[in-house]
Amino acid sequence: MADDDLATLGPAAGPRTTSTDPADGPQHPQPGPGHAAPAAGPAGRWLPRLVIAGLVLAALNLRPAITSLGALLEEVRAGLGMSGTVAGLLTSVPALCFAAFGIAAPRLARRWGPGAIVCAGMAAITVGVVARPYLGGTGGFLAASALALAGIAVSNVLMPVVIKSWFPGRVGSMTGLYSMALALGTSLAAALTVPMTEALGGSWRTGLAVWGALAAVAVLPWLVVVRQRRALAGAAASTAARPPEAPVRITSSPTAWALAVFFGLQATAAYITMGWMPQIFRDAGVSAGTAGVLLAVTMAMGVPLSFVLPRLATRMRHQGPLVVLLGLCGLAGYTGLWLAPAAGAWAWALLMGVSNCAFPLALTMIGMRSTSSAGVVKLSAFAQSVGYLISIPGPLLVGTLYQHSGGWGLPIALMAGLMVPQIAVGVLAGRDRRIEDEA
Repeated sequence: MADDDLATLGPAAGPRTTSTDPADGPQHPQPGPGHAAPAAGPAGRWLPRLVIAGLVLAALNLRPAITSLGALLEEVRAGLGMSGTVAGLLTSVPALCFAAFGIAAPRLARRWGPGAIVCAGMAAITVGVVARPYLGGTGGFLAASALALAGIAVSNVLMPVVIKSWFPGRVGSMTGLYSMALALGTSLAAALTVPMTEALGGSWRTGLAVWGALAAVAVLPWLVVVRQRRALAGAAASTAARPPEAPVRITSSPTAWALAVFFGLQATAAYITMGWMPQIFRDAGVSAGTAGVLLAVTMAMGVPLSFVLPRLATRMRHQGPLVVLLGLCGLAGYTGLWLAPAAGAWAWALLMGVSNCAFPLALTMIGMRSTSSAGVVKLSAFAQSVGYLISIPGPLLVGTLYQHSGGWGLPIALMAGLMVPQIAVGVLAGRDRRIEDEA
């Protein structure tokens, strides 16, 4: 995908050279020879701020459709007459949809531009979240959920390219802001859905649908950004020629594969933690209420760390040491869950929260492993789609081992065992390489 395919979003066309600021890498994009300068005038001042607002609002909406359902799943099952099998399928659908729809993001972005697709993604989340409680049956609920998840999937993939296009010298800080907002949206939906449902009359339909209001707000800044960027892109096209970029064969890049497997294994660990950690604590004698709070603590750890970690990663030529540190925290947490799950519950929850911050690190490395926005969108789609496919069996396998072994020894051993290859491929993905040099 050439840079002109990204013109509806990026502030300037074509490759960029950068000046370096030690605080966060390159800061100020400069147009390369023969390329248009970034937009000047009033639009050049307020439009980047609007993009930041759009990033934050989009990130806040990328998980509530999932975590709000988890909080009310029992009520949804009863209200729709949903079987246990179908309810179990609902917990696996997000990863499957992320993989299936995410792979289409580059093609859609090439045709319409990333900004327009993110805008459409927010609209799809709005419609899906609002409609699914009121469509009358399980089939309609699943279809509307798939629509919302499709919007989440394409937005997941395109967020790194938005950051790379608009803020090429601030990948760390902007990825941190985006990741922090994503973690905040996840935690807020998990914590507020039940009390908000009670405050709105107790109907699970209202409790799910109300999150569509937040998604509707996220559509607005992207409408303005897309409209303004198309006007500026047309002006830039009349004054600047863009040489074609060499095509990137993403499947020929060892770094792309390492990053995809790393993304998949960290997603596996995150889904296992969210799905099974409270049950581990409850089986160890911890009360249900405390087990829920422990999970909330684990998720909340991602809010501050997701802001700090990407900034730190961009200052390093090799992100391997961070991968190892997060992996060791995960191994320590699993060891604690095996030896003394109740006695050290708070410590294990904190360690697992630190380990789960492999997600913002993976997003940061996606932005750093390509020289262009076109390469980033291809790498993002590949790494996330392959990664989410890898993550699907993990939670199901843990449940199977738990059911047949009658305890948590084998499942925890599996979790710890998966952390070893996660560290190995993460170190490979963290090397100072670019996919254009390998493919």
